[in-house]
Amino acid sequence: MKPDKTLLALAATVLLWASAFPAIRVALRGYDYADLSFLRLAVASLVLAAVAPLARVRRPARRDLPRIVLVGALGMSAYQLLLNWGEVHVPAGTASMIVAVAPAISALLAAVFLRERLTPARIAGSAVALAGAALIAVAGGATGYTTAAWAVVAAAAVQAAYHLGIKPLLRTYTGLEVAAYAMWAGTALLLPLAPKAIGAALHAPSGALPAAVYLGALPSAAGFVVWGYAVARLTVTAATAALYLVPAATLAVAYLWLGERPYPVELLGGLLTIAGVALVGRRRPVTAAAREGTAPRVRV
Repeated sequence: MKPDKTLLALAATVLLWASAFPAIRVALRGYDYADLSFLRLAVASLVLAAVAPLARVRRPARRDLPRIVLVGALGMSAYQLLLNWGEVHVPAGTASMIVAVAPAISALLAAVFLRERLTPARIAGSAVALAGAALIAVAGGATGYTTAAWAVVAAAAVQAAYHLGIKPLLRTYTGLEVAAYAMWAGTALLLPLAPKAIGAALHAPSGALPAAVYLGALPSAAGFVVWGYAVARLTVTAATAALYLVPAATLAVAYLWLGERPYPVELLGGLLTIAGVALVGRRRPVTAAAREGTAPRVRV
């Protein structure tokens, strides 16, 4: 029986994004969080620049440049800096469970800024998901990473703001185009970090540089491509449902790769977060615009 290419694309997306969290931990053995942020974005930007002519990526209109810079600053620059800073101390699997709260924050931001209707299910789901993320962050006090865990929560918040900010762009551009514009803008904003990051790359210990290149080329760049392939052939609800598997897959990869084992209270917080996000996304209407360009629920 011939394998379903769409299901393979979804499986690849889950594995790529799940593997990014432990890969960050490996790369941080050789770089500080700022160096890694620039190197990952730079590699992803180069890969997307190579793909752009083949994918017929258009030049953005000048009137859209301010918004592109804003979403690049939020979803790429700030997200990478906060997540990498947090993962200096927060285990990979734990970080993935915290980041899973982003859709719940997106729903709240959309209600405030876009006046989208907050149904009782969305309110309850957001509350449960946020409680789960807060539980994980507070639980970090036992192992000394509470502050770092809140940095990962902040990363989820800026990711949620990114989802909100790209909505007007997705009316004009494809999901791949918006991702490429944001990636290039985010990389440009971190260019002041380039000299130090390149110097660190030249002297990084074995394993750190391959991990950084892997993060940029596969989870960041290729992840967007295979995700776009899958979401173009499925409803948004069906495609994003698969992304609820990312934290579970991350826990498995982190255990096999790094030997990490989450504490029971962290697992409880993660289950609350995922349950809340599932409730937020239940019975959401699917529009043609969303089918074309909805951002992924979980990014790394």
